Amino acid sequence: MLAGTFRRDRAIPKITGFEKQGAVMNEYRKLWLVLIAVLVVTFAILGISGREIYREVPPIPAQVVTASGNVLMTGDDILAGQAAWQSTGGMQLGSVWGHGAYQAPDWSADWLHRELVAWLGLAAQESYGKAFDALDIEQKASLTYRLKEEYRRNSADPVTGIVTVSDRRARAIALVADHYVRLYGSDPALRAMRDNYAMKEDTLPSAEKRQKLTDFFFWTAWAASTQRPGTTATYTNNWPPEPLIGNQPTPENILWSLACVVILIAGIGTLIWGWAFLRRHDDTPLVAAERDPLTVTALTPSQRGLGKYLFVVLALFIFQVFLGGFTAHYTIEGQGFYGVDVSQWFPYALTRTWHIQSAVMWIATAFLAAGLFLAPVIHGGDPKFQKLGVDILFWALILVVAGSFIGNYLAIAQVMPDGLRFWLGHQGYEYLDLGRLWQIALFGGLLFWLVLMLRCMLPALRNGTGDKNLLALLTVSTIAIGLFYGTGLFYGERTHITIMEYWRWWVVHLWVEGIFEVFATAAIAFVFASMGLVSKRVATAASLASASLFMIGGVPGTFHHLYFSGTTTPVMAVGAAFSALEVVPLVVLGYEAWEHWSLRNRAPWMRALRWPLFCFVAVAFWNMLGAGVFGFMINTPVALFYLQGLNTTAVHAHAALFGVYGFLALGFVLLVMRYIRPEIMLNERLMRVGFWGLNAGLVLMIFTSLLPVGMFQFEASVTTGMWYARSDTFLQQDFLETLRWVRTFGDVVFIVGAIALAWQVVVLGLWRRGARSGVTVTA
Repeated sequence: MLAGTFRRDRAIPKITGFEKQGAVMNEYRKLWLVLIAVLVVTFAILGISGREIYREVPPIPAQVVTASGNVLMTGDDILAGQAAWQSTGGMQLGSVWGHGAYQAPDWSADWLHRELVAWLGLAAQESYGKAFDALDIEQKASLTYRLKEEYRRNSADPVTGIVTVSDRRARAIALVADHYVRLYGSDPALRAMRDNYAMKEDTLPSAEKRQKLTDFFFWTAWAASTQRPGTTATYTNNWPPEPLIGNQPTPENILWSLACVVILIAGIGTLIWGWAFLRRHDDTPLVAAERDPLTVTALTPSQRGLGKYLFVVLALFIFQVFLGGFTAHYTIEGQGFYGVDVSQWFPYALTRTWHIQSAVMWIATAFLAAGLFLAPVIHGGDPKFQKLGVDILFWALILVVAGSFIGNYLAIAQVMPDGLRFWLGHQGYEYLDLGRLWQIALFGGLLFWLVLMLRCMLPALRNGTGDKNLLALLTVSTIAIGLFYGTGLFYGERTHITIMEYWRWWVVHLWVEGIFEVFATAAIAFVFASMGLVSKRVATAASLASASLFMIGGVPGTFHHLYFSGTTTPVMAVGAAFSALEVVPLVVLGYEAWEHWSLRNRAPWMRALRWPLFCFVAVAFWNMLGAGVFGFMINTPVALFYLQGLNTTAVHAHAALFGVYGFLALGFVLLVMRYIRPEIMLNERLMRVGFWGLNAGLVLMIFTSLLPVGMFQFEASVTTGMWYARSDTFLQQDFLETLRWVRTFGDVVFIVGAIALAWQVVVLGLWRRGARSGVTVTA
């Protein structure tokens, strides 16, 4: 969350100067106008650029034919291959255009390199009667030049949609296709490779589907090697790095990478200058209440019923943590777990799917629980049937979780019929893996949650007097959470993958990293203002300013995920320029962390909130490091050109997803538990082990394993190519395997911390309702 959201009165003096105008709405008029302007402009950019993406997607050929007239594949074959790829777990086994799992190759880069090598081998035999490696330097240079000319030339007919390839290239395609058909089957000759890739035997049993799969992989490699008309770059902006055909960063890539750095420096300078100027105007600090204001009124039935939500949050959290360790072990023993072959029942693609989906589910459930706790506080009690609504929503969430997990299993096991796989099984797209029916059900659950929230918020906005601006911001962010998940329904099973990526990142980036951030900021500000720990004016002004800063970089910054997904240079420019601004507000998060921590001394009863405050401090730290430092490390186009799909992406993902949203969700859990179970006495030893174990474990797994492996991959990507950085030849080297083994230490520390925290919340908190040791949390 943005620095200053919950800072003391003296931290936002100039912003709070609006109260001198006398009218409540006039106090924040400028801040609201800025926020509205930011939203209008940024979403206009997102929409206009989206139209560009729709118009300029890499074409799916009507047919791919040879120079001699043979039809190799059709557009329907390519889309059928896309569906076959999705059925194996899609992005959860290897990646396409850099998006997906880090184990197994990027199939686009791998196919392209294999096809190029096959073409050179055929050409060498036909031209010189020798293997390519046996040729002299001049002969190799001649064939490599001809290779680049053939592969980068765009032979797509814009009228008929037919792509023509040479007969030699057709033979190279057939050789590579045969390799993939055998790899996705059970050919004993490739068992060692499948083990290195963490693929189960007979990953795709149907020979027909395996053939279609190769058509899709060929097309992704064709788009990555063929120049877009009117440009000197391929449809994927020259990604992946492939020296054989001159796939290297474009001049535009370098230009916008430099612009990204300049914008970052300018943004930081402006923020620091403004920060220093605004802090000169101090208000009188508040005097905290003698008793926690939130404990003055009795708990409502709906609030008492939130214990089961907290139980599910921790249950899914523990499930996800153990799955993470289990899945990480697959990078060492590709088909086994300490010698036991478990891949036929729980393959890597399945466990990684569950690992990511359970993270999304438990974090989202914690946010929903926090909202449902605040709703009666806002309303002054439960509206009619609120408790029933809370219970119905809970069981609906259980149904979605259970149904989607079972569907994932049946789809990847290849036992679910093709017509049902996308709808009930697995969509194949990272973070949106659950079947479409379960996705619709989850969206319905969010809309139902929105109704439960609005029936408390809207009457509070309409009734009474006083400053309602903070509540209005909280209401708007609540509506956005309920509605924006629906953008993930704007694509189908056979939607062009570039268009799918556009809408997928509306959910993964915009919904999660933007909307949830604003909701969390407003929610915690509302809680602290209600407690009397910060003035409502300060909390409101800070939240409005924070929301504007989040969205100005976060909305168009969505496109930094789409540099190489079949988009054009303008999309890269927008993503680079605005993603730099995403980092700007994170530079002052250390101050926010201090402000959070200083609240513990405002009143004696604040000691009860010590551990939730610890979590919010951790959020500020990991937001700065995980989202800021590690995010910008891979955000510039030139950096991401070499880093996309490597373990450096996993560094950012773990530090930002758990470090920010994980700790935020756990902070919400502890905060809600403190009020719905006021008799609980926290065990200080357990809480220390839990909190510091999670932080230390995350640090260890990043700095002793993920980051070093990623840096070695980066060097391989720059010097040799993306195909090599992701290959089993490179990753199975002894020293890299040792680094992956070292991750076990961090995983164990993290697991111990997770168990300690879960034991405190579930066993000592929700079940036993407080063990008589530690520090009391009563008001």
